[in-house]
Amino acid sequence: PRAELARRAACKRCRDGCADRTPVLILNISFWLFVQVYDTSDGTLIQPLKGHKDTVYCVAYAKDGKRFASGSADKSVIIWTSKLEGILKYTHNDSIQCVSYNPLTHQLASCSSSDFGLWSPEQKSVSKHKAGSKITCCSWTNDGQYLALGMFNGVISIRNKNGDEKVKIERTGAASSPIWSICWNPSSRWEKFWSRADEEEESDNGHLEKSDNSQLEEIPELKPNPDSGQDNEEKIEDNEKEEAKHFDLDERNDTLAVADWGQRLSFYQLSGKQIGKDRMLTFDPCCVSYFTKGEYILLGGSDKQVSLFTKDGVRLGTIGEQSSWVWTCKAKPDSNYVVMGCQDGTISFYQLIFSTVHGLYKDRYAYRDNMTDVIVQHLITEQKVRIKGRELVKKIAIYKNRLAIQMPEKILIYELYSDDSSDMYYRVKEKIVKKFECNLLVVCSDHIILCQEKRLQCLSFSGVKEREWLMESLIRYIKVIGGPPGREGLLVGLKNGQILKIFVDNVFAIVLLKQSTAVRCLDMSASRNKLAVVDENDTCLVYDIHTKELLFQEPNANSVAWNTQCEDMLCFSGGGYLNIKAGNFPVHQQKLQGFVVGYNGSKIFCLHVFSMSAVEVPQSAPMYQYLERKMFKEAYQIACLGVTDADWRELAMEALEGLEFETAKKAFTRIRDLRYLELISSIEERKKHGENLNELFLADVYAYQGKFHEAAKLYKKSGHESLALDMYSDLRMFDYAKDFLRSGDPKDTKMLIKKQADWAKNINEPKAAVEMYLSAGEHMKAIEISGDHGWVDMLIEIARKLDKAEREPLSKCAFYFKKLNNPGYAAETYMKVGDLKALVSLHVETHRWEEAFALSEKHPEFKDEVYVPYAQWLAENDRFEEAQKAFHKAGRQREAVRVLEQLTHNAVVESRFNDAAYYYWMLSMQCLDIAQEQKTEMLQKFHHFQQLAEVYHVYHYIQRYTEEPFSFHLPETLFNISRFLLHSLTKETPLGISKVNTLFTLAKQSKALGAYKLARHAYDKLQGLQIPARFQKSVELGSLTIRSKPFHDSEELVPLCYRCSTNNPLLNNLGNVCINCRQPFVFSASSYEVLHLVEFYLEDGITDEEAVSLIDLEAPRLNRSGNKWQEMMSDDAQSLRLNDSAVIIEDDDPFTAKLSFEQGSSEFVPVVVNRAVLQSMSRRDVLIKRWPKPLRWQYYRSLLPDASITMCPSCFQMFHTEDYELLVLQHNCCPFCRRRIDESNQ
Repeated sequence: PRAELARRAACKRCRDGCADRTPVLILNISFWLFVQVYDTSDGTLIQPLKGHKDTVYCVAYAKDGKRFASGSADKSVIIWTSKLEGILKYTHNDSIQCVSYNPLTHQLASCSSSDFGLWSPEQKSVSKHKAGSKITCCSWTNDGQYLALGMFNGVISIRNKNGDEKVKIERTGAASSPIWSICWNPSSRWEKFWSRADEEEESDNGHLEKSDNSQLEEIPELKPNPDSGQDNEEKIEDNEKEEAKHFDLDERNDTLAVADWGQRLSFYQLSGKQIGKDRMLTFDPCCVSYFTKGEYILLGGSDKQVSLFTKDGVRLGTIGEQSSWVWTCKAKPDSNYVVMGCQDGTISFYQLIFSTVHGLYKDRYAYRDNMTDVIVQHLITEQKVRIKGRELVKKIAIYKNRLAIQMPEKILIYELYSDDSSDMYYRVKEKIVKKFECNLLVVCSDHIILCQEKRLQCLSFSGVKEREWLMESLIRYIKVIGGPPGREGLLVGLKNGQILKIFVDNVFAIVLLKQSTAVRCLDMSASRNKLAVVDENDTCLVYDIHTKELLFQEPNANSVAWNTQCEDMLCFSGGGYLNIKAGNFPVHQQKLQGFVVGYNGSKIFCLHVFSMSAVEVPQSAPMYQYLERKMFKEAYQIACLGVTDADWRELAMEALEGLEFETAKKAFTRIRDLRYLELISSIEERKKHGENLNELFLADVYAYQGKFHEAAKLYKKSGHESLALDMYSDLRMFDYAKDFLRSGDPKDTKMLIKKQADWAKNINEPKAAVEMYLSAGEHMKAIEISGDHGWVDMLIEIARKLDKAEREPLSKCAFYFKKLNNPGYAAETYMKVGDLKALVSLHVETHRWEEAFALSEKHPEFKDEVYVPYAQWLAENDRFEEAQKAFHKAGRQREAVRVLEQLTHNAVVESRFNDAAYYYWMLSMQCLDIAQEQKTEMLQKFHHFQQLAEVYHVYHYIQRYTEEPFSFHLPETLFNISRFLLHSLTKETPLGISKVNTLFTLAKQSKALGAYKLARHAYDKLQGLQIPARFQKSVELGSLTIRSKPFHDSEELVPLCYRCSTNNPLLNNLGNVCINCRQPFVFSASSYEVLHLVEFYLEDGITDEEAVSLIDLEAPRLNRSGNKWQEMMSDDAQSLRLNDSAVIIEDDDPFTAKLSFEQGSSEFVPVVVNRAVLQSMSRRDVLIKRWPKPLRWQYYRSLLPDASITMCPSCFQMFHTEDYELLVLQHNCCPFCRRRIDESNQ
C-alpha cells in the first residue's frame, strides 16, 4: 500500500484520545483541558469544547455518531451530543484512563485507575466495579455482550454487560508487560448488522473486500510448498503457516488483538484461548485498532510511525513516519483514510492507496487479495483458487501453466499440477530467494523477465541472469506473445513510440515500427499480421506489421485486445464504452466501464477497478455488417464466435437466398432446423444430377420461407407451372391453384378436387369432403369418413351404387356396418359381393345362430366356422352341455371330450355325483363315436366310463343318505345299492367316492334288514378306515350291538341266479356275478335288485339283423293257459306284460337247454344260441341293447314272464316297469341318461 498525507494539524500536545465517525467528517482530539473538534475535509478547527478541569485523556464516539464521550484527569466523564453540547457528567474516584461505547446498546464503559463504570441512557446512575489493577484500555465485542479490560499488570479481564468477570487471561511475563491497547476485530457479520444502510456507499476497496468475503467459502486454499532443500527461513515460514490455520479457523469468531509493552502483539479468542503465537515487535506499542471490516490492523508507538498489519499479524508496511511517539491511530469508518496523533501534538491524516496487483493470460486471471494472498480465477469456468501467503505480494505474472509471485525478499514460481486446461491446482516449482526492484514482472515457460525503467533482464528460474536488453526510452508496456518453451517472444512498447519484438533466447531486439506518440497498450492479432496500439492520446492505431502501413485508427481508447479466434476482430475500451470493430466496418459500441484486457471468442475480459469480469458480447452487429455486403463466409466466421439463435437463423436465411448453400447448411445445423436442412440436401442432390436452374432453387427457398406468390412466379418463369399448382393445392389456396390448371386436363382437375376434399376433411367439414371424394372417384376415403362419423344411410347409398366387382370399397362398407351394429346392411353387402365366408363370420360375430345354421346347412363347408364358435359361445355362457354337443356336431371330438372331462371333474370335486354319472355316460358315448378310428383304445375307455357312470350314479344315493337328514329310499333299495357299490369297488376307488360312507350305509341297512353277518363284516371293515367324527359314535355303538345278533343273514335277502338257480351270498368276492356259473347279474338301475334276465350270445355267422329277423319270426307256442302275454313296443321302451299270473315256460323250450353248463369249472361259459333257438324265442321275451358300431348288440332273455321289465332305448339301462314309469313322471326323463320322453331315439 502507498500512503499519501492528506492533512496535518499542530497542537500543543495530543493525548490518547482520537475518535472519528462517518455521518459528518469530524475529528475529536483530546487536548489538555479541551476537546477540539476538527473538520477532516480541510483540517480546520470547528470548536474547542470546555468542561474538564484537567487534562483530557480519552474520547470515544458512539456507533451511530449521535454522542461522544470524553474522560479526563479530573476524574470526570462528559457525554456530548453531535451538536457539540454537553448533556451529562459523572465522576470516578480516580482519573479516567479510557472510555468505550457498546456498539449495539450504546452503553458507555468508563475506566479509571481503580475501577470501571457502566452507564446507559436508560439508567439514572452509573454502576461501578472495582478492578485489581490500573485499567489502561478497554474494548467491546462486536455483539456488545462482553467488555475486555487491559490492565497495567498484564492481565486481561473480560466482563459481561453487568460488569461480572467471565474470563481472566493471565499471560506469561505479564508483570513486566503492561497492556497498553486492545481491540476486538469487527467481524463482517456484525459490520453488516451495524451498517446495512451504508452498503451502497462502500468504497472501491470495500467493494473488493465484500466480493472476497462472499466468495471465501468457495475458494479453495493452496499453501506454498517449496522443494525439500529448505533453509531456516522456510521452516519459520512453515511455522507461520501453521499459525495461520488458527486464524482461518477462528476468523468468524470474536478475536481480540492485544498490544503490550513487552513489545508483543497477541490474539485471543473470547474464551481466553490464545490464537497462534505472540508476534514480536521492535517497539513499544501505544495503540492498536482495526479497519472497519477487520481486514487490516493499525499499530503505532515508540517507533514514531504507524505500521499496517494484516488481520493475522503480518506486517505489510509503514504509514507515515513521525518525529515523536504515536499515541493513537484510527481508520476512518468504511474508507482508506487513517488519522494518527503524536506526542508532539501533531495530527496527521493519511489516505492509503491499495494498487491493483494482477496478471492475465488468456482465460486465467491472478490478482492479489488481502495484500498477502493470490487468487487465480478461471474466467470461463468461474473457478477460483486461493494461494495463501505470509508476506506482502508485490508483483504477479501468469503465463500458460506458470505463475510468478514477487514478495519483498523472494519470487515464487508455481506450475499447474496437470496439463488439463481446466485444472486449477498449483504447486511450487522454483523459488528465487533474492530481493528485486522492478516496475513490471513477466514470466515465461523457463524464465522471469524483470522490467526496470529502460532495462529488461531475463532470469532463469534459479535466479541466474541470462540476458539483458537496454532500451532507448522508458518501457511502458510489455506482453508475452507466445512461442516455444525457452524461446518465447515479447512485445514491448516504449514511451518514445517505438514497438519492439524480443525473443528471450536472442540478445537482439527487433523493431517492428515506430510512431510519434508514446505507447500505452498494444496487442498483436492471432495470425501476427496486424498490430493494435493505444497511444498517450487515447487513440487506437492498427498497423500492418509487414508493410508498416496504418490501416485505420479510432479515438477514445485506453486499452485494446485482438480476438484470439478471429483475425479481423478487435475491441477497445474508453470513455465508458466498449467498441468492437470487424474488418473495415464501422465500430459497434455498447456501454461498459473498465479496461479491456482480453478478447476470446464472444467473451471480453474487462478489468473494472479491482474486479475482473468476463462479459459475453453477442457478435450480432459485425455479423450483420458482413451480411449487408453478402460476405456469407466471413459472416459465418463471426457468428461462430457467439450470436443468438435468431442471428443464426438470419444468417442461414440470407445465405440460402443468396444460394450459398454450404454456409446456409452450417448455419441451419447450428439451430437444428431439420426442415431447411432437408431442403438444402434435396437441392444438393438435384445439382449432382445435373440440375442447375437457380430460379427453380430460389423458388423452392421462397416456398419454404412462406413467400408463396414470389415462388409461384419463379415456378412459372422456369416453366414448372405444375409445381405452383401442387404448392397452392397443398396450401389449400385453391383459387390461386386454378390459375395454374392446364386447359382440359382431367387428371389435374381430379387431383385438385381430391386435395380440396382433403382440406374439407381437415377443417371438420366431412359432408362436403365426402361429396368431393365421390365426385373425384375416391370411394375409399368417402367410405372412411362416412363410417367414422356413423352415417349409415350414406354408406348404404354408396354400397348400393357401387358395382359388385369393386370388392375393396364394398368390404369396407360391410366393415363399417358391422362396427356400427347394423348387421342387416352388412349381410346385404356381403351377399352383393358374394363373400359367403364373410357372411358366415358376420352371423357368428353377431350371434345370429339361426341364420348361421341355415347357411351351414346349404353350404356344409362352413360347418366348422359355425358350430365351433357356437360351442365356444355356449361354453362362455355356462351352457357346457350344449357346448359339448355343438363341438360334437362340428366334428371337434377332442374339444367335445375336453369339455366333458372338465365338466365331469368339476362335478366330482363339487360332489355332484349324479351329474358326474351323466357326464361319464356322455364321455363313454363320445368314445364310442370315436371308436371307428381308434377301436381298441376307445372301446376300453367306453367300458371304463360306462362303469364309472354306474358307480357315480349309485354313489349319488349313498352320499345323499349320509349327508342329508332324511332319505326317500327304502332300506332294501339302500341295502342293494351299497352292496352293488361295494362289489364294484373291488379293484380301485374312483375320485370322490368314500368307502366309509358305503360301508356305513351297508352296515346300517344290513342290521335293519337282518343281514347280521354282512353288517358285522361292514363294521369290521370300518374299524380299519378313518371314520369321520360325526360317524364315530354310531359306528362304535353299532359294532358293539351287532355282536348280540346271530351270525347269519336273512334268507329273504339272499340273491338268486336265474341261470343256475343258485343262492349267492350277500358278500361275494367275485363281485356282481354268480359264484356258481359266473353269469353276470343284471340289475335294475333304480332299485338295484337282480333282474330275471339272462344274457345270451349269437352263434358265429349270425348277424344282428338276422337274429332280430329270426326272433321276429316266432312260431305260436302252445301253453295250457293260452296266450296271456301282451307285448308293447314304443320308441321309449320295450315292455312285456302278463295278463294272467300263471305263466309256465314250456319244458321243451330250446333256450332252457342252453342254460346248462359244466359244473366245477371256474371259467364263465356264456349262453350261445343258434338260429333254431332264436326262431323259437318269443319277441316279447327278448330285450336287445342296440349299440352302435363297432359294438355288437347285446341280447337278454326274460326268465320270469310275470315281471315286467323296461329298457331305456338311449342308455340301455334296465328297470322294473313300474319304477321306470314313476321316475319318468317325476323327472320327465330317464334317471340315468336324462333322455327326455319327447326325444326321438337316434
